[in-house]
Amino acid sequence: MSAYKSDFLRILAERGFIHQVSDAEDLDAKATDGPITAYVGFDATAPSLHIGNLLTIMMLRWLQKSGHRPIALMGGGTSKIGDPSGKDTTRSLLSDAQIESNIASIRNVFSRFLDFGAGTGAVMANNAEWLDQLHYIPFLRDVGRHFTINKMLTFDSVKLRLEREQPLTFLEFNYMILQAYDFVELHKRHGCVLQMGGSDQWGNIVNGIDLGRRLLNVQLFALTTPLLTTSSGSKMGKTETGAVWLNAEMMSPYDYWQFWRNCEDGDVGRLLKLFTELPLEEIARLGRLKGQELNEAKKILATETTALLHGRAAAEQAAETARRTFEEGALAETLPTVEIASGKLEAVLSVLDAAVHVGLVSSKGEARRQIKGGGLRVNDVTVADEKMMLTPRDLSAEGVIKLSLGRKRHVLLRPV
Repeated sequence: MSAYKSDFLRILAERGFIHQVSDAEDLDAKATDGPITAYVGFDATAPSLHIGNLLTIMMLRWLQKSGHRPIALMGGGTSKIGDPSGKDTTRSLLSDAQIESNIASIRNVFSRFLDFGAGTGAVMANNAEWLDQLHYIPFLRDVGRHFTINKMLTFDSVKLRLEREQPLTFLEFNYMILQAYDFVELHKRHGCVLQMGGSDQWGNIVNGIDLGRRLLNVQLFALTTPLLTTSSGSKMGKTETGAVWLNAEMMSPYDYWQFWRNCEDGDVGRLLKLFTELPLEEIARLGRLKGQELNEAKKILATETTALLHGRAAAEQAAETARRTFEEGALAETLPTVEIASGKLEAVLSVLDAAVHVGLVSSKGEARRQIKGGGLRVNDVTVADEKMMLTPRDLSAEGVIKLSLGRKRHVLLRPV
């Protein structure tokens, strides 16, 4: 549709969230007539969500801000299988205890973006509530009979594995059926009519729409986001040390701020639309900046995105730390700090072990590669020898050792 009447779909369209939407006119009419309920499903396969999940979290936030009810569905049941979409290999199976621990860790992120108050407040659901109670034979008779193998073989999650001659287990093959059943169950429990997700979820969501029509004779809807890539074409959300995590325990507010500050020039306007709540007029002004002025727009992007996730105070502290570090050359006390037993330093600590310990690199091999490329520094001095050892003599007046990777990543090592 060229123009939406509902605030919800109009906002999503203007900000670039919509890739595909089913029955757009009917969905727009429903969202215009009164509050609707929509959900996004999230895996519980790690202790934190990552930036790839942030796009759909923001959609849930705009859904609620425009007067509707969001459901964040945790895959306590489906995480026992693992979504095969976009995966070449089978996921490692997690125990029930691991999944529950991951859900508890993830819960805090949603409270930053959604209001879980009474009334029309957001809902955090867990599909283990119904999937763990299913009886196999009745489920096959009532639900499984509506899915044909012919159609299931056409979905990308299946075709990818088969074309690459990688095994797809019968367990994973069931994932799309369970996801479709989630949609039906959420409609029965909460009146949910819309499922949102990434573009790779379109087939799975359409399965749920079809199942809702067959089992309940109801009209359900699908809405997907575009694949998040940089202007140079690479997948967004990776750094030298891996995924951009949303939990502060796995990625500090400072490092999160730096990720956004270091975005490509051509992505600034689009990222401001998707991941901040700044007015579109202000975003358009920032997007027109060039040269050094564009760096100011990047700082605004970094501060606004960090404020949404970690709070305004943490975002402003990260911005000030960056200013002091890069503009004044100061050793900012608020740089990320990692502690180490003082005995390890006194016994002599290799720079390779230190770089791994503070999280600048994931392995000694990666540390060696960074040293060969001149990318690793100790107290702002480039490390030339991979056999270098750190001792108490390397401590600054503040009692720390500053380790740096490239120009943007800095961590303080503090013996305790």
